[in-house]
Amino acid sequence: RGLTDISLLERFIHLRYVDLSKNKLKDLAPLSSLTQLLWLKVDRNLLTSASMQELPYLQVISFDRNHIVDFEGITHPLLANLSLKENKIETLLGLSHDHLFSLQVLELRGNKINTTAGLGVSKLKKLYLAKNTICSLEGLEEFEQLEILHLRDNKLEALDGFSASMKCLQYLNLRSNGIKSFQEVGKLQVLPMLQALVLMDNPCAQEPDYRLQVLSRLPRLQRLDKETVEEEEREEAEKIRQTRREKEKEK
Repeated sequence: RGLTDISLLERFIHLRYVDLSKNKLKDLAPLSSLTQLLWLKVDRNLLTSASMQELPYLQVISFDRNHIVDFEGITHPLLANLSLKENKIETLLGLSHDHLFSLQVLELRGNKINTTAGLGVSKLKKLYLAKNTICSLEGLEEFEQLEILHLRDNKLEALDGFSASMKCLQYLNLRSNGIKSFQEVGKLQVLPMLQALVLMDNPCAQEPDYRLQVLSRLPRLQRLDKETVEEEEREEAEKIRQTRREKEKEK
């Protein structure tokens, strides 16, 4: 509706669901009186900050496609799902478990983030970081409850940074990065619960016997590039792994 002023909402203190998407808002201060708010969507506005007064029951916020540059002022104690897709965020610093101890889903695709370092909300279950400029993975060892990690369309060439402490990670999307060698893929062996891996559109995916080479290093995978691993493939991959072990022993 092209709204620039939402001060009228201050009097509707019992509102629980508010959608202000596709307006021209620069300020959300009038929402501070909506203490019963559970769900807020303010996509496609002109916001440069996500800062708001702490709202005690707010559980879901979507700030997609604004001009937000950082996480300052996001402190809602029951917030479980936060989306900041396609903003201008460059660093993961600023989100704190002390304030966001309920946060489980964080959507940050399409920003300008270049490292995973500094993300202070370790109880996440789903983290979406596709379409950034991430070239290094740091601080991931804290994410013991993370189940899904999306890193599609980034700048990763190495897969250092994954940890055995990530004991719940089941799905990892690394599509369209710069991973060249199967040696890097082998570093994912530390992930005890990894079941589904997306690795297509990396340089290593052009290599002969690509699927077998990956499965020989990650025998617990159930799906590779969204295709179920067949028993015949698993047997072939096991032969390759044994041959590689024998060569290593000879060396």
